Amino acid sequence: MFGIGTLDPTAITIIAIILLGTIEVIRASATTLGEEIGWRGFFIYELRKVLSFTGVSIFSGFIWAAWHWPLLVYYSNNMLLEFITFFTVIISMSFIMSYYTFKSKSLWPAVIFHAVSNVYIQKILPPLTMKTEGPEHWLGENGIMFAIVTSVFGIYFWRKAIKEKL
Repeated sequence: MFGIGTLDPTAITIIAIILLGTIEVIRASATTLGEEIGWRGFFIYELRKVLSFTGVSIFSGFIWAAWHWPLLVYYSNNMLLEFITFFTVIISMSFIMSYYTFKSKSLWPAVIFHAVSNVYIQKILPPLTMKTEGPEHWLGENGIMFAIVTSVFGIYFWRKAIKEKL
């Protein structure tokens, strides 16, 4: 169809990434919007009345991670490791998303961030990285590397928020 089958695998991969990175992110935004209305549009603003930025990010991140826990239990290969990495990722993302939500006074940065994250970590990166045997604990949505990377960014945005007195 459309002559795509005649292209080499690298070209097909690039086209797929471009399509997923645009059209699929738009589609995913429709589903993440519902979640973000609750989490960033309502919940963090209510928490902000009684907690600091740090408290809001940690507490909302913990509740957000717990909300997804049943899916993690169902699909888990290594429950303890995936519990630790998943909660680390979600709480770290909570710092980033809370920062941009409070800074912009809009939930749209969180919606886009959430959609892009879902598309890249669930659809684009797994086929590109999981072909090698043995990396399942290091790669993917519940992998150690994603937990490390999101932690670094979470700490960065936590310090930035403190410095800016958010």
